[in-house]
Amino acid sequence: MPTEKSLETDLLGPVLGDRDCGACTMCCTVLTVDTPEFEKPAGRPCVHLALHGCNIHAARPHICRTWFCAWRRIAGMPDDARPDRSGILVSLDFVRDPSNCFEGVSIMVRMHPGSKAIENGMASSILDVLCDRLVPVWFSDGTKKMLMHPEDCVASLVISGGAAPPHLRDEVAAWRERYGVFATKG
Repeated sequence: MPTEKSLETDLLGPVLGDRDCGACTMCCTVLTVDTPEFEKPAGRPCVHLALHGCNIHAARPHICRTWFCAWRRIAGMPDDARPDRSGILVSLDFVRDPSNCFEGVSIMVRMHPGSKAIENGMASSILDVLCDRLVPVWFSDGTKKMLMHPEDCVASLVISGGAAPPHLRDEVAAWRERYGVFATKG
């Protein structure tokens, strides 16, 4: 278990000792890896991925040794939310040139093609757990990306800079304080 403090730990929590990846290798295909020591495009299996898992597991790159999906960090996520079981990979997402303040650092919920997570309610269960914190949550089915949290009325006020009605004032102010650094300059 990594002991170093990270943004993932701050926003998602520490790696849980009672959860392991098991046979799950979804991150080895779904995610983009862009580090000095290793690069891999999104949607393509890692060159080291084999039927039994990682061929270089003992000597895998630092990013692969220290990165863990949200299922490994958030105790409230159901056991069946493990990516290979649910068809959904949840991770912290970083966008270098965000189109709005909610894209810079956010939680990304990626549904794998063919997943039945919407039909069986798993997507809803996962979103219920994730949408209770001051971190933007995006959902992607592979064809489009949708902001799920904060709600549209709050998001539009944060982005526009408009005055919030009294019942939303504190929530809008909290989002602006935390994510204003990602506001696009016009």
